[in-house]
Amino acid sequence: MTLLLIPGFMADATLWDALTADLAPFGPLVATDLSRGEDIESMAAALLSDAPDTFIAVGFSMGGYVARELARIAPERVSALILIATSARGDTEELIRQRRSALKAAPKSFKGLSRPAIVSSLHPDLATDEAMITRVRDMGLRLGGEVFHRQSAMARAGDLDRLDEITQPTLIIAADADRLRGPDEAEELHRGIAGSTLVHIPDSGHMIPLEQPKALARVMTEWLSKLPTS
Repeated sequence: MTLLLIPGFMADATLWDALTADLAPFGPLVATDLSRGEDIESMAAALLSDAPDTFIAVGFSMGGYVARELARIAPERVSALILIATSARGDTEELIRQRRSALKAAPKSFKGLSRPAIVSSLHPDLATDEAMITRVRDMGLRLGGEVFHRQSAMARAGDLDRLDEITQPTLIIAADADRLRGPDEAEELHRGIAGSTLVHIPDSGHMIPLEQPKALARVMTEWLSKLPTS
């Protein structure tokens, strides 16, 4: 089985680096990014054009929205889903307004995500972890200002009312200290996707693949090992 690894907002393929050794036995692994597309639908279409014939879609945060869209537009190619630190809710009008206001005030020269934005995505204990903050900022810098503006301007539609269209085996993974995506959002996904499995990772903020890669890999591999092989 091929694992298509889809990161989130202003995250690149290096998000998964600490998991690759543990996931490799279930590979091959195909790490992607969301640098193409103006919305969830076009991001999914762009990934699908390069994706293997069949794959397991592993989506982190915004990548979870894309993974579910892939399952809808190409159900014969997506054999299973792993949804990490994500949600099915749409952006509120207030959130859209805040993002667009921030874009207008942003300097023309993109210098990466702001420190407050990065810190809010991490466990409170990591608020002064400069190495971790730098890792998150560097992913955004590699993607660049054009991708930042495109992703920030995007109004993310929710799909709570379409979760029953997901028929693939699905693993949902949430963090106990995620300040961006609460446990109620993971529960909504779990209730909406029939037969799904929900697991909580302790001692982690939103950035589970960076903060708790071993715990995340363990949950993923245990679930993957139980999937039918045909």
